[in-house]
Amino acid sequence: MAEMGMGYGSECHLLRYLGRHRNELDKRVLDVSGGDTVAWLDYKFDRSKTWLDGELTGLDFLEPEHPAREEWVNVWPRQGNPPNWDAIARVRRHGVTEWLLVEAKANLQELRSSCGAKEEGGRALIVRTLATVKSTLGVADDRDWLNGYYQYSNRLAVLEFLNRHNAPARMLYIYFVGDKGSETVGEKRFVRTCPADVAAWQPALEARKAHLGLRKDHPLSDRVHELFLDVCPGK
Repeated sequence: MAEMGMGYGSECHLLRYLGRHRNELDKRVLDVSGGDTVAWLDYKFDRSKTWLDGELTGLDFLEPEHPAREEWVNVWPRQGNPPNWDAIARVRRHGVTEWLLVEAKANLQELRSSCGAKEEGGRALIVRTLATVKSTLGVADDRDWLNGYYQYSNRLAVLEFLNRHNAPARMLYIYFVGDKGSETVGEKRFVRTCPADVAAWQPALEARKAHLGLRKDHPLSDRVHELFLDVCPGK
């Protein structure tokens, strides 16, 4: 997780919605997830960060005694950076409480990522786990899940793992509309391609699905939700 921008960026806008527009956020989240209630987890405190808040990482949100925590080390490396979440909530729907893992994006550059794990580290284990998930979701084995959209693929791996290990979960992708685009600060240029409306997000999202080889109706498709939020509605 990068340091939060002042007035721009997915982390900034998510914090705004969580803190200042919670009722609107909750309503929209429940609409897309089919939930009845939503309760958000608090972030960690971290004095080493500019904003004094840390990340929600890995499977730390599970109860300490949950068997999935112990099994996770067999499918994902202990070393390196674990998957981290922009927010986590508990959603109750139809009498069942499920985890809601949130990723927020505000520009097209944020969609792209590649695996940095080394061969001598945990890369082999990641490759094996992603291969298993691809098979489960009906994705061809030759689809590259390590380069281009690695973050999305490893989030799918977490989602598949949790639901297979009696920890019902859903993924929510929040795509912000109308964020601040590229700028030059001093001699450094920061490139941010920020969609101005929902339609402007669609080509990049479709390109990601095509690259990963995901069918529209893959086995986890009903557990992956998309929510488009204007950074400043009505203006």
